[in-house]
Amino acid sequence: MDERALLLLGILMVHSQHGYQMNEFIEINLSRVTDMKKSTAYATLDRLADAGYVDVHAEQAGKRPIRKVYAITDKGRDHFLKLLRENLAEADEMKFSSDIGMMFLDHIPFEESLPLLEDRLQKLKTQIQIHESAPQHGFGFGVDLAMEHHLVHLKADYDWLMVAMQRLRASHADENSR
Repeated sequence: MDERALLLLGILMVHSQHGYQMNEFIEINLSRVTDMKKSTAYATLDRLADAGYVDVHAEQAGKRPIRKVYAITDKGRDHFLKLLRENLAEADEMKFSSDIGMMFLDHIPFEESLPLLEDRLQKLKTQIQIHESAPQHGFGFGVDLAMEHHLVHLKADYDWLMVAMQRLRASHADENSR
């Protein structure tokens, strides 16, 4: 829950918001950084409220349905700063689910594996283009650094895959020349 709590508390550091606003902000602006679902966000907000990190009050505008509005508490600010410091000092383990398939690449013919890797390469290229076309955030420095971090990893994965495919082609050519 810590990274999710950090994200939600960080959003609330700016100002109080209702859940829909927070989820919309995450979906529109942060979907390249997190895949947090709405249900997870609400469950995390409830846990943060239970722990005293967030205050919740009901609000109704006109004839609209009643909405819960979330606000960070002083205790929540302290917890946010603790989580932030811990998170900034961490080094994430890098696990790529596609590496599992790569480990078993030898079980399918070269003629089949190469087009699959080319598809993967194209998908990486598309992701890179999406990240490169994203506008600068404009609020502080951190959001742009996080986006840049993703872009650097995507480009490194793309470059690595290009080299891996060259090695695969060379290995196949060597086997055929014997």
